[in-house]
Amino acid sequence: MRSSPNRLVAAIFGAVYLLVGLLGFAVTGGVGFIATEGGLLLGVFEVNPLHNIAHLLIGAALLATGLISAAAAKAANITIGAVYLLLGMVGFFLVGTALNILALNTSDHFLHLASAIVLLGVGLAADRSPKLSGRTV
Repeated sequence: MRSSPNRLVAAIFGAVYLLVGLLGFAVTGGVGFIATEGGLLLGVFEVNPLHNIAHLLIGAALLATGLISAAAAKAANITIGAVYLLLGMVGFFLVGTALNILALNTSDHFLHLASAIVLLGVGLAADRSPKLSGRTV
């Protein structure tokens, strides 16, 4: 895993998102599954049970691909990074509407955007296949 930035980032982010997903259930007792307002995780990030499950699924996917291979981790980092980039941008428009089924707040948007930058940055820049320099292999 040391030789692959994608594997390392996927594994670390995966473990963190799994932990966040589990901790989220500690603050969402009595919160509706898709409530537009939820409990505050760490006093800042708003979550509901659906949001917690999303964190668990994303964490599991990242951790698993980080343990499998650099190619799998790279694909997961790029895919999940792109989803987080979209969610981070669209999320600003969902707050205060019935479409906010993940109970997102402003802190969530900035965290999703930060995650997107790291995941996409590593996914797109690291573990590139060496380019052939005109030689026949």
